[in-house]
Amino acid sequence: MARIIALANQKGGVGKTTTAVNLSACMALSGKRTLLLDMDPQGNATQGVGVDKNAIGAGAYDVLCAEAPLSQAIVETSIANLHLVPSNRELVGAEVELVDEERREFRLRDRLQEVSAKYDFIFIDCPPSLSLLTLNALVGADCVMITLQAEYYALEGLSELLQTIMRVRDSLSPNLYVHGVLVTMFQHTNLSKQVLDDVRAHLGEKVYKTVIPRNVTVSEAPSYGMPVVTYDPKSNGAHAYLELAKEVAARG
Repeated sequence: MARIIALANQKGGVGKTTTAVNLSACMALSGKRTLLLDMDPQGNATQGVGVDKNAIGAGAYDVLCAEAPLSQAIVETSIANLHLVPSNRELVGAEVELVDEERREFRLRDRLQEVSAKYDFIFIDCPPSLSLLTLNALVGADCVMITLQAEYYALEGLSELLQTIMRVRDSLSPNLYVHGVLVTMFQHTNLSKQVLDDVRAHLGEKVYKTVIPRNVTVSEAPSYGMPVVTYDPKSNGAHAYLELAKEVAARG
C-alpha cells in the first residue's frame, strides 16, 4: 500500500506546491510508483508537471463531488512513474457542495483506497488554508509534511496547524502523524540560520536534515511546466530535492 503524505500549511508562499511537484518527480525518477494529487483550486501543481489545468477531463472536483472513481481522474505526465490527479477552479465549488453531505471529510479517503495498492507514494498538495479540502486531505493521508519558509515569521501559524492535525487525529484519523517539517527558501544568512535553529529546537528530529535553498531555477521551472529536477538537474535546488526524496523514502 502507498505511503500517503499530505503537504500542508495554511500560509501561502512557503514552497508547499513546489515541494509537492519536485518531491513527486524525484520519487518517480528513483523508480517509485508515484501519484501527485492536486487538491488546490489554483491548479499550480497540475501546471507544474506540464498538464494544462484548463483542458482537463475529470479531476479532483469530480472525485470529491461527483464521486467519480479516482482512477478516472488519473492522467500520465511526461515523467515515467509519475501520475497526476489534476485540479482547476472547479474545485472551489466543493467547499459549498459538500458542506451538508454526510461523511464529507471522508470523501477523499474513500477514493484513495481504490488506488493505494498501485503506488509506492501518494503526495497530496493542499490549498493554503485550513479548509474542507485540506481536511479531506488530512483524513485521507497517513501523515503530513509541513513546509516552512526560512523567514522571521516561520513559526507563526505553525502551532495552529499542529493543533488542527491533532484534532483531526483525535476525532477522524487516529493514526495521522507529522512525517516531517521542511525548511524552504533557505539562504546562508544569519536570519535563515537562526530560523532553522529555532525550528529544530522546537521540533527536534521532526525537522528534515535536508533544507531547500532559495534558488533561481526552482522559481523558473514552473513557468516551463517542469519540475526543477528535469528543468535543471545540476542546480542546487534539484540536488536538494533529490536528497529530500532519499530522506523521505528512508523514513518510510
